[in-house]
Amino acid sequence: MAVIHLLDKSVYELIAAGEVIERPSSVVKELLENSIDAGSTNITVEIKNGGRSYIRVTDNGCGIAPEDIPLAFMRHATSKIQYKDDLSAIYTLGFRGEALASVCAVSRIDILTKCKPDEFGIHCSLEGGEETCYEQSGCPDGTTITVRDLFYNVPARLKFLKKDVSEGNSVANIVSKIALSHPEISFKFIRDNKTELVTSGDGRLISAIYSVLGKEFHGSVIPVDYSLNGVSVRGYVTKPLMAKANRAFQNFFVNNRYVKSVTCMVALEEAYRNEIMTGKFPGCVLMITLDPANLDVNVHPAKVEIRFSDEKPVYDAVYFAVKNSLMTFDSPMEAEVSFKEEPQRKKQLSLEEIYKKPEKPIEQLSFSSSPAIFETSPMMKVTADIYGAPPPRKPADPPDVSGTTQRADAKLRYKYIPAERSEKTPAEFSKPADEPQPASDGGITVIGEVFKTYIVAQQGSEMYLIDKHAAHERYNFERLRSGAVSVDSQIVITPFKVRLSYDGHTAVSDNIKLLERFGFKLEAAEPPEVTVYGVPILLSDEDPADLLTRIADSLAEGKKSGGSEVYDDLYHSVACKASIKANSESSAEELLKLAELVINDNIRYCPHGRPALVKFTKSELEKLFKRTV
Repeated sequence: MAVIHLLDKSVYELIAAGEVIERPSSVVKELLENSIDAGSTNITVEIKNGGRSYIRVTDNGCGIAPEDIPLAFMRHATSKIQYKDDLSAIYTLGFRGEALASVCAVSRIDILTKCKPDEFGIHCSLEGGEETCYEQSGCPDGTTITVRDLFYNVPARLKFLKKDVSEGNSVANIVSKIALSHPEISFKFIRDNKTELVTSGDGRLISAIYSVLGKEFHGSVIPVDYSLNGVSVRGYVTKPLMAKANRAFQNFFVNNRYVKSVTCMVALEEAYRNEIMTGKFPGCVLMITLDPANLDVNVHPAKVEIRFSDEKPVYDAVYFAVKNSLMTFDSPMEAEVSFKEEPQRKKQLSLEEIYKKPEKPIEQLSFSSSPAIFETSPMMKVTADIYGAPPPRKPADPPDVSGTTQRADAKLRYKYIPAERSEKTPAEFSKPADEPQPASDGGITVIGEVFKTYIVAQQGSEMYLIDKHAAHERYNFERLRSGAVSVDSQIVITPFKVRLSYDGHTAVSDNIKLLERFGFKLEAAEPPEVTVYGVPILLSDEDPADLLTRIADSLAEGKKSGGSEVYDDLYHSVACKASIKANSESSAEELLKLAELVINDNIRYCPHGRPALVKFTKSELEKLFKRTV
């Protein structure tokens, strides 16, 4: 067991200012790092009221020697480093000697600790940094620290805490990241007397992934194991077809420390270039190991941001590690990867092999040696001896025009019953009349339609060209944004759960009533999951899990940035789906009604900024045709 000692002034002046304890998750992070550094194999975290009133962290580590306890709560007292040269090669998570001092200064603390050789342990209590109790006590090996009434003596900081569920989600996020970084430790997280997370501690990263990120993520990953230029990268990445809607599932750990690294993120996404859909992001749990001498973790108070002495070897290692795995495991001919045991490391491809992987000859794709071939295109052949000749194409059935036609948008619902339907073709029903339609109450007359997309209308001495889709989309967008309308919901037969990030879960939980306006029927399940009972009927062709993940991400980002228009993307999607489409048939009644709405409401642009209406006066037209006097 290392001895706790006060750092010399020449050493602690070189240490970046420690993180101020600003919320319960800050406390949990500092206590967990101490438990890991103490060699624990089992750690339990329990919180109540989001950690505001109660935090307890229990471990089975080496404990604190009785003579070291008074020093443990002093600033710049640590057992992790001693000399200034130690800062250039840090192997522990903590090293500043400020965690316990910062925590006990703003809370009431009880500590029970016992070293394995000792017969008795020590119970020590402090309030606001002042010791109130110090006595022998019976307790198991290891350390239990209980933090009560956080910020009881700092009301100015207490009022900035968020709701209990938000603070609890922040704690859960910290526990999840640390549990992923140390699969050899069994973690248990208890929130308000309910167990939310348990990891096995069997040392297998894939087991920790299953416990923390869920079954779906676990089933979508392929293994990574690669070394290059002294940098080792191992872990798991998602298959390209299982990409995520945001970067919330990208987890990077450098020397077993969770970090946010732009270098690693860019290298990961570059490895997926041309293999992943635009707007999608790969997920990962990557453990990056390098010489601590090439790494500086003493640059950020939270120790989340780090600095590499040379970023290129790290970038290259991550890029080629992911590329190697995509080329090795993500193949249609590759058997499904089994994670009952850790997958054996396959041959590490050379850089030349990664850059130039040979294509499989097209002849190998044939089903037989001499099939009869139907030429369907220069690039595609279909074998007839296996599937038979393709059946003749059946003409499409004419659309049903016997009933009522209705638009499924939030405001406009039109219907018409065509006359002499047996003598006209379906296309003729939606054609505007040859003669101009009677003027509306506002004196608007629809002259006709051009290319099934643009309405030609007249009002007094003015002529209008209207993009029917853009105009209708803007109208629906404004109605949705003003709260004048809501979207119908389609109830799902079997409710299902969607796993979000903890920040996303907090954002969705705070906005369930507002999301009901968009047709979502949701219930906040155990964080970070939500249960979906209904989805917007207008967006039923989209993947509801993917859609909800994007919405949650937008809401969370909007809260962080203070943005007020976090719903605009969803408004756009719903308004677009609900609007009349370009190149579609529209009746004269529809065109007239839409022209009235656009002209009277002065709609000028669609939500994306495209023009929806162009106006010409009679004098402007006369100038175009040189009719001016």
